[in-house]
Amino acid sequence: MFTIKDHLEIKNNHLMIGGADTTVLAEQFGTPLYVTNESRVIGNFSSYRKAFPDADINYAAKANGSFAILRMLAREGAGADVFSFGELYMALLAGIPRKKILFNGNSKTDFELQKAVEIGIKVSVDSLDELHTLSKIADSLGKTVEIAFRVNPDVSAKTHPKISTGLRTSKFGIPSEEVVDAYKEANGLPGILPAGIHCHIGSQILDTTPFTEATHKMMDLVEKITGLGINLKFVDMGSGLGIPYKKDEGQAPTPLDHAKAILPVFEERTKALGISPRLVLEPGRFIVADTTILLARVNTVKKAARNFVGVDAGFNLLVRPTMNDSYHHVVVANKANSKPEDTYTIVGPICETGDIFAKDRTLPHIEKGDLVALLDAGAYGFSMSSQYNGRPRCAEVLIKDGEADVIRSREDFVDLLNGQKLPARLM
Repeated sequence: MFTIKDHLEIKNNHLMIGGADTTVLAEQFGTPLYVTNESRVIGNFSSYRKAFPDADINYAAKANGSFAILRMLAREGAGADVFSFGELYMALLAGIPRKKILFNGNSKTDFELQKAVEIGIKVSVDSLDELHTLSKIADSLGKTVEIAFRVNPDVSAKTHPKISTGLRTSKFGIPSEEVVDAYKEANGLPGILPAGIHCHIGSQILDTTPFTEATHKMMDLVEKITGLGINLKFVDMGSGLGIPYKKDEGQAPTPLDHAKAILPVFEERTKALGISPRLVLEPGRFIVADTTILLARVNTVKKAARNFVGVDAGFNLLVRPTMNDSYHHVVVANKANSKPEDTYTIVGPICETGDIFAKDRTLPHIEKGDLVALLDAGAYGFSMSSQYNGRPRCAEVLIKDGEADVIRSREDFVDLLNGQKLPARLM
């Protein structure tokens, strides 16, 4: 047995994950199939906690909202960054304390703001309009809500434009030059307690320089806000640390590298100001991306403009390659150690030209019935899935010491009708 990628191994020419044979899992649970290694999730979270021992680690629930994953992270002491009442509901149900949750988002509904106030959740305010709405809701309920303003620091994360969230043109946050005035305004509003400051510059970041730049800009603001007499209890720097999806990307930064980019600035500036706000991080992708693979069965092999390999999963289950031109390493799971023989393009069954997982990959000989594994599928995989083309979503299994548990049942065709109703005239 040898390691193909950290917790992934090859044994008897079969791909193994967490001690489980992927070919056996595919036979037992069917395909397509998401498979997650529990130990890897906990290990990734622990590496962040060790790199930032005095910080709060709030898991970005949007990356993978599986209830089992939320539950295991809650038991490890994680907080949560949530972007909807649905994510808030799941986080609380999983056992994440409300004091460790920040409600983020650029377009929250009045219902969501009211629920945050009622439950006692901190809110990252994205606009002055939202601030005034939140104040009215809190005042009407006779409650006070702790807030942070989300800052748009105008920092380039050097990542894909669609996942760069800290640019001046982004829809997220208040421009940094307007934030101090926003705190002045918030400080006098009923039901509002300015308690923190928040930013998030993007996702899949492989250069830590933008983290340092963002920390400098945020601490400049903290100094000005402190000068207003406002006591900031926390500074939330978001996260966005990437992983090496491609083998040739070299050594990706670790949580320790992330800490080296942030902590010296944060600690020096807070000490100089004589304040001690809590540092908060919001890793998502780093925690779950490499923990999970998507298994798909080969339906057909066709030689045309390319050697097309049609599998039974499509962008309805993993949209990243179609939406963001994202790369996922491909392994022929039942021939994992076989010699590469030809170049193939792996495609799904969706009626869209863009339903392509991998272009022109050199792989072992592929034939109908083979099992393909798409690696690093744990972040923004199932969480962004759909029933497009009338395809029920697949099952998810969790591996612990070689044993598998179903953590999400495979949908049936009847699930396509959930919530739908016929008017009487169509009966």
